[in-house]
Amino acid sequence: MSNEKGSKVERHGVDLDNILVEEVGQFGKYQIVTLLLAALPVIFSAFASGEYIFTTARIPSRCLIPQCDGPEPEFSPEWVLNAIPGTSTSSFDNCARYSNSTGSSDASGVCPAAWFDRSRTENCQSYVYENQNTVVYDFDMACDEWRRSQIGSIRTIGTLLVLPITGYISDRWGRRVALTINAFNTGWLGLVRSFVNSYEWFLALEVIESTVGAGAYSSCYILVTELVGPKYRVVAGATMSTMFALGQVILGFIAWGVQPWRTLTQVLYAPQLLVVSYFWILSESVRWLMSKGRYEESEAILKKVAKRNNKEISEKSLESLRATAEEEKLIEKPKEPWLPILVFRSRIILSRCVVSPVWWVTNTLVYYGMSINAVNLSGNRYLNYVAVTAIEIPGYWTAILLLDRLGRKPVLIIGYWLCAACQFGFAFIPENNDGWSLAVYLIGKFSIAMVMTSIYVYTMEIYPTKYRHSLLAFSSMVGRLGSITAPLTPALALEVWASLPAVLFGSFALLSGLLVFTTPETLGTKLPDTIEEAEQLGKKNNKTDL
Repeated sequence: MSNEKGSKVERHGVDLDNILVEEVGQFGKYQIVTLLLAALPVIFSAFASGEYIFTTARIPSRCLIPQCDGPEPEFSPEWVLNAIPGTSTSSFDNCARYSNSTGSSDASGVCPAAWFDRSRTENCQSYVYENQNTVVYDFDMACDEWRRSQIGSIRTIGTLLVLPITGYISDRWGRRVALTINAFNTGWLGLVRSFVNSYEWFLALEVIESTVGAGAYSSCYILVTELVGPKYRVVAGATMSTMFALGQVILGFIAWGVQPWRTLTQVLYAPQLLVVSYFWILSESVRWLMSKGRYEESEAILKKVAKRNNKEISEKSLESLRATAEEEKLIEKPKEPWLPILVFRSRIILSRCVVSPVWWVTNTLVYYGMSINAVNLSGNRYLNYVAVTAIEIPGYWTAILLLDRLGRKPVLIIGYWLCAACQFGFAFIPENNDGWSLAVYLIGKFSIAMVMTSIYVYTMEIYPTKYRHSLLAFSSMVGRLGSITAPLTPALALEVWASLPAVLFGSFALLSGLLVFTTPETLGTKLPDTIEEAEQLGKKNNKTDL
């Protein structure tokens, strides 16, 4: 028993944050190279998460008029308003036509109005499409808005499932293993999907791809933030978020230049296969290795970090690592209870596991919902998407400037409530005010971007190292209920009420801001390694000047 106590004291003496701050460097060359390497799979993750916005986008359509259209129908012929309700040859009904006239006509026009009964309309039997650039053409979904929107929702069901799977792999076998498995699966499954000719197979591959491949971003995020010192955790996290936003901007431009969906999918997914090489290029998370008792490997990596950063790890720290490693071998470790049991035993951790998923539902609903609805704003859909995703970058860095000055909680509350105000404002701005609408829309996306980078940092800081990825994955997994709902919001706007998505987004943001009051401030605290340390967050004895 005394040996176990002594070991426990020794293990607590191996403080990685102190080693990073005082000896090997918090954010030197080694961490910068790792961050730059991690940026590439994060950009690829942005491609994978947003490509369906373009590959499944609406295509303008009209009814096929059998007695008027030839073998290769023109989308907007001169006679179109004779057969289809509308105001001009560029603005007519996509889903209905005038009924055929029962009266006879001796008109000699190509498709005269006399052939149609303009007092009655009927739904299209078949369609003519403006182009063939998305799956809407391949799977004939011209006026089936729910079936089209369902693709995005089905995909995000997979992102819900991938998070606990990736969390388990990451906490069991390492962050690097989780990253390479996810990136490789995303690449090859995306390529396979680009060749399918069936709506059902397209859906199946969407959900399979996201189930086994959508965890690369969280793996990169945790790998990077666990390697830097406490002073730079927020900067590292915001850099990862910035790379994701940059990936979305690049996606918008690529989609603009490569519009046929099969070619676009291949261009976006083929490079992702290269990330497999990261298994040999990247080093594993030292913090994760130490949490698993693998101190010899931790020592080797810390020496590498120190050498690259032109620093030197002290002999005292090395002796502490070696002594802890030897004692770990001698101690018979008790079998730990299942993680849900540990969570239910701690009222504090359980409370956080109830509240934090609500934050994540709001984040994914508003964040993805605004990106998806951006392509339906007036103007060029590609430039709208680029603008709405680019505005995230100043949002992330505004969070950086404020998180270490105001604290985590004030930034989150301000971000949520500013977002809510913008959503309600956008919902009730009168029509024909496109300038004001776009400005309010961009401020709303700016504020949810502030929240997005802050919530990653904050959620990581309220959970212990040993279960950090699993508990972060749980919050993010439940949060995917928001991203499952987000692709349906264009259909809600089209068929129920145009302002419904904005009102829904604003209501969730308002609630989440209130819930932030129930959790502790983590500014200036040591990153907790155990459940006990996590429970002490916000208390005076947990503060640090690191």
